[in-house]
Amino acid sequence: MIRVVSRSVGCAVIFLTVFSASLATEWGDLSGRFVYEGKPPERAKLNVNKDVDIFGKLDLRDESLIVAPDGGIANVLVYVRTKKVPVHPDYAKTADAKVTIANKGGRFDPHILPIRLSQTLVITNGDRCGHNSNLQPIADAGINPLITEGGQVEHRFNRPQNIPVPISCNIHPWMKGYILPRRNPYVAVSGPDGTFKLKNVPAGMELEFQVWQERAGYVTKAIVAGKPVAWKRGRFKMTLKPGENDLGTIKLPAEIFNK
Repeated sequence: MIRVVSRSVGCAVIFLTVFSASLATEWGDLSGRFVYEGKPPERAKLNVNKDVDIFGKLDLRDESLIVAPDGGIANVLVYVRTKKVPVHPDYAKTADAKVTIANKGGRFDPHILPIRLSQTLVITNGDRCGHNSNLQPIADAGINPLITEGGQVEHRFNRPQNIPVPISCNIHPWMKGYILPRRNPYVAVSGPDGTFKLKNVPAGMELEFQVWQERAGYVTKAIVAGKPVAWKRGRFKMTLKPGENDLGTIKLPAEIFNK
């Protein structure tokens, strides 16, 4: 039996989750690697103008576009946009987990955090000063708590978001991160080398995927398998086969980041 915890719907969610999972008898993984087309840009040094004794020597850099020396692009989001998508039973294990984003070293860690509506957000502070964490999702309750050194705050989202929600610190204005609340667990964030993987996605049915990057917003242009593609509002549709589905190297042209 699949157990999903919900504070508002209760048994109906259990029924719908079991029913949805039963719709898909096979599952597949979607993977790929985002690469910057051209010379990797240099990341600008941030203006650290508060608590300089704590953060001034950390060489904090702009995180809106992080490109590895070999071109891999970090923090590109790929997620399933299709509503009421079947969910693999293994994801029930973490349905009610606590997910943490930390104020750490004058930045948010991780820079981009996916979370499910059934999970609890935990915002911690590991720095030697106070932070506030200003989070204002669209059509949902916002928070802006002051978190003292060593403190933490918990929060629950009520509505999914179509694009990531900024989280910022008004005390330290260079600090910025993103949180993406979704109903399903199918969200991947590319790593420092540009690779991503969505695991146990329903196979054999057409799904719509969203691609988003902080500097570019919706990723509307790419080169996949050597061919230019246009993704309207950063979306593409694909039917996965069971097992591995590798998109290979996905080159993103420099022009899309010049916003």
